[in-house]
Formats: sequence, C-alpha cells, structure tokens
Amino acid sequence: MRALDLLRYTLLALRRQRFRSLMLLLAVGLGVGAVVVLTALGEGARGYVLGQFSSIGKDTVFIFPGRKETTGGMPPMTGAAARAITLEEVGILQATVPGVDTIAPGILGNGPVSYKSRERRSIVLGTSAGFFEIQGLAAAQGSVLPDMPLDEAMPVAVLGHKLKQELFDNQRAIGQWIRLRDYRFRVVGVLEEGGDSFGADLADAIFIPVASAQSVFNVHGMYRVVLRIKENYDVTAVKAALADRMQELHDGELDVTIVSPDSMLSTLDDILQVLTLGVAGIAAISLVVAGILVMNVTLMSVKQRTAEIGLLKAVGAPAAQVRTLFLAEAGVIAAAGALAGIAMGHVIVIIGRQIYPDVPFSTPGWAQWAALGLAIGTALLFAWLPAQQAADLEPVDALGRK
Repeated sequence: MRALDLLRYTLLALRRQRFRSLMLLLAVGLGVGAVVVLTALGEGARGYVLGQFSSIGKDTVFIFPGRKETTGGMPPMTGAAARAITLEEVGILQATVPGVDTIAPGILGNGPVSYKSRERRSIVLGTSAGFFEIQGLAAAQGSVLPDMPLDEAMPVAVLGHKLKQELFDNQRAIGQWIRLRDYRFRVVGVLEEGGDSFGADLADAIFIPVASAQSVFNVHGMYRVVLRIKENYDVTAVKAALADRMQELHDGELDVTIVSPDSMLSTLDDILQVLTLGVAGIAAISLVVAGILVMNVTLMSVKQRTAEIGLLKAVGAPAAQVRTLFLAEAGVIAAAGALAGIAMGHVIVIIGRQIYPDVPFSTPGWAQWAALGLAIGTALLFAWLPAQQAADLEPVDALGRK
C-alpha cells in the first residue's frame, strides 16, 4: 500500500470514529500542552532570576559569614555563622585591600514602623551610603543615607515608596520623625519606584545607618557585605586578597564565603535547569497516561473491526500491513494532538507574557521536539500490542465474528 493510500485509509477510519478520535486528540494535546507550559514557566523563572543577578554587575563581590565548602552550593544567605563579620573588619577591608572601591555592610531585620496613628511592619536594612551606589538606587524625594563613618549611629532613615505611601499618603515625608521599635528616625529620603535587590522588592523597606541597626536589633555582626571593585582590577585577585585578609582577621581561619555574580549565576543556572527538566518530566507523565488511553481505544477498535480485518486479509493483505494500518491511526492522532497541544501551549505562554511582562516566559525548542517525539513514540508503543493482535487474526475467524 502506498503512503498516500495509507494516509487516506487512516483518515477515513478516524472520521468514522469521531468521538474517540476527539478524545484521543484532547488527551495527547493536554499532555503536550502541559510540557510546553511548564517548561516555559521553568525557563521564565530561570530567566527572571538570572536577570536579577546579572544586573548586579561583574565588578561586585559579596562576603557572607560562614564557610560553604560544598562544590556548586549556594552561600549561606542568612548570615548564620559561628564568627560574625564586624564593622571594624569591614573598615579594615576597605582600607587595606587594594582594588576595593565602595563597600556596604548590611544588617537585615524587620519591625513595626509608625508615624502618628499609622503603623506598618516592614523590612529594615541597616547599611551605608555605598549600598545605594552599588545597587543603583536613587531617591525620588530628598536624598539617600549620608556618607558618614560606619560606626556612627545617626537617627536618619530612607523609605521605600510604598512604605512612604502607607505612612504619609500624599503628605510630605521629608523631615518628619517616624518610630522604629523604640527608636525615632528622621526621614531624609524616599526611594524612587522600581528599586529591588536580589529580586526582593525594596519599596516596602526602611533603610537606616548600619550602626543604628546594631542598636535597634542588638546585634554586632553583618549578615552580608557588598563590595564594588575598582576599574582595571581583576575580580579574582581581589577576592583572593579579601580571603587572605579575612583569614588573618579571624586568627588564621577562613570562615567566610566570598562570591561574585559569575559564580552565583553559574550555580543558579544549574539549579534552575534541573528544576525545568523536573517539571518537564512531571508533565511528560501525562503523555504516558495518554498512551494507555491510545492502547485501550486501539484495542476496542480491533474488537469492533474484526470483520474489516478479516476482509483485508482475505483479499491478500499481509499481517504487517494490517499492523501498520492500526499503528498509522495511533501515530496520526498522536501527531495531530501533539501539534494542537504545542499551539495551545504557545497561546497560554503568550497570555502569560502579557500578564507578567517582567518574566521572560519561553518554551525551549528541545522541549517542543521532545514532547512531539514522546507523544508519537508513546502512542505507537502502546498501540503495538492491539495492532499485533489484529495482525495475528486468521481471515476465517475474523469474518466469522460478530
């Protein structure tokens, strides 16, 4: 039988079983669509996170308390360590390590911020003027934290624009006194919209001098230190110099983690790629379920078309050709359902881009081809047994069945 005749015969058989064909199309299409959408979600999350980190700049270095020895692991973001990084050590690093341009220590906490009768619980970041410069944050009103000694606890604060709106509405905030826990701070600036750090929205945060944060939270150690490297300095060499200096300051023990965006991006990329593959594998399970449905429908079709099978074999159709007829039906329905699922998935991805324009949703090419191949392969695999049963029927027995 020619390929064109085989295709015509297959389409005729599928039209005679419209409801079953539609159900198979739907099952395969949903499975393939799930693969397309979930891999797009994984790639979108990966692109968004990597974009946030890549915006930091290659000339930035982070120091975290605690040592992470495991290859490929992430640094201890919480700052939990046996020995803390102190303000004195931050000052020594800035003064003695060649290549350090700007340094910004950080203390992270949260607490109630109030103005008159209004109160809101917010993120509190104790830092220095260098943080705003490194992160590229600017003030929409007033100014950022003043450039002053790190150990000076000045009662000044900068508000994120959302926090300012919650506390002051449209009233002027600059120059007003607010309360953070049991301490009073004068507002000197309000951040412009869009400020973030590591993907965290800083619009609802309050920024105070690092020494003031030490008093508010009764801590002395930093949860992280951010440094910007001067131009024409090798980042790797500066990281090595920072490690040597911290080891000297900590009695010969290197108990801090020093990372740059490149190493962090590499680790994050590996983790997010594995997650994307994981969600794609979960979605692919639905294609196996669709394959079982194909097997059941094909088996039912064989039982109902025994007379047709007997007639084909009686006029000389070999067993291989009968088997090919049923496999062709499964393959065509799987291919059509897969293409419909890919189209449906792309529509959902496009809608997702419109709703969340900041997230770069996109389905990788390998996922689409893999879903198409898996859908067709699964359908053919599960349809093989019923097709073989049809091929093994004897003409007399097939024609004699009702």
